Amino acid sequence: MSGTAHPRNDPAGGRCPDGGTAGPPGTPGRPGPPGIPQDPDRARAAVVQRRTVRVLMAAQIIAGIGMGSMLASGSLLVGRLTGSDAGAGLATTCTTLGAALFGIPLATLSRSRGRRIGLGTGWLIAAAGSVLVLVAARLGWVPLVLAGSLLIGSATAANLQSRYAAADLAEDAHRARALSLVVWSTTLGSVIGPNLSGPGEPVARALGEPQEAGTFVFSVGAFLIGWALIWFLLRPDPLRLAAALARGETEDAPADGRPALPGGPTPTGTRPAPFTTRIAAALRHVRASPAALLGLVATVLGHAVMVSVMTMSPIHLAHHGAALSVVGFSISLHIAGMYALSPLIGWLTDRIGRIRVILAGQLIYVCAAVVAGTAGDSQGAVVTGLFLLGLGWSCATVAGSTLLTESTAPEHRSEVQGLADTLMNLAGAAGGALAGGLVALIGYSGLNAAASLLILPVLVLALAPRSRT
Repeated sequence: MSGTAHPRNDPAGGRCPDGGTAGPPGTPGRPGPPGIPQDPDRARAAVVQRRTVRVLMAAQIIAGIGMGSMLASGSLLVGRLTGSDAGAGLATTCTTLGAALFGIPLATLSRSRGRRIGLGTGWLIAAAGSVLVLVAARLGWVPLVLAGSLLIGSATAANLQSRYAAADLAEDAHRARALSLVVWSTTLGSVIGPNLSGPGEPVARALGEPQEAGTFVFSVGAFLIGWALIWFLLRPDPLRLAAALARGETEDAPADGRPALPGGPTPTGTRPAPFTTRIAAALRHVRASPAALLGLVATVLGHAVMVSVMTMSPIHLAHHGAALSVVGFSISLHIAGMYALSPLIGWLTDRIGRIRVILAGQLIYVCAAVVAGTAGDSQGAVVTGLFLLGLGWSCATVAGSTLLTESTAPEHRSEVQGLADTLMNLAGAAGGALAGGLVALIGYSGLNAAASLLILPVLVLALAPRSRT
């Protein structure tokens, strides 16, 4: 790997050239030579890693219900209140923009206070946003609905950063698998969520809400339960423990107040670098590493493709006579494509390499655009295209996030991860904002064609020789 990339694994193959893993034997997350007993710190890290993954998975399942339940309903609710198809896309746009706005602050909070505080805060803000949407929907105030949607975006930010939390203590050779398990755990909740549109209607009537707003009641409860699981069960904190072990300590929360930064402590008596300085340094670090740059671009543009097409698909289905239950089912299958096969994708990423899986994701994106873009009034074709769209996103996100993480030096990793999620959601917000206007100008088929053009930069970087060195 060239530049300043962190030489943990070969990006194309997922392992070091000799088949082992980088780093001194016995260090946390790295297996030692066969026959040599593990040291106590590494054994503890392995136990905490298993517990961490279980807790993160449980929180993702529950909180995923809150995220999934409002995906279709948010667009339909704003569409009803504004009476405009172009306006309908604003709900998803605001949620995605909110995820971008909260990405770096939550990552910074995790860096200074640990994953438990960072992730838990994200779920609490989302719960408050869901309450705000319910109040605004009853009053018919569209700006307030959009403000609530912006706050709900923090749930997406917390969801995305949970995959990095699963990698804090993971072994190099199994990092993609650990990351993908947390991504996969969102499947159950997120598939159930959109199908709550039907049960949400009587709830909405009982509360005097528009029928599309009922699912936000379920979102409030789901986000609060997700917060409780993280707050009470994510102990010891994986990021703080990883930092402590990297410093040769045994406690996950050192008493001297040093930040939980993997890669070494902050020297006593010195101030941490300003936030903007750290972000600028992280950007320079990514630009100097072709593999890290590929991981970043693959996740960012892949998310833009997914959000732009997914945003207008419920509207397209509704215009062709699809019932609310069919719209919810289509989003469920789309989310299943995003999450259900992620353990397999994680295994493939570790097995055949990060770059190959990224390229496979780009091919799937093209297939999704062709199937959905030529669907016309065929609801089945749109649903199939949405499933493929989610599957392409899973390949790009799992492989791209793994490549980005392992190609980034520990001292820059938290900032790079937060920056990646912020850029990812800004790109998604832009795609969602433009989607309604593109459909009005060139139709749903044109939207799919325009979105598929975003794979070109990824292909250029992935096929460049420097990305494989």
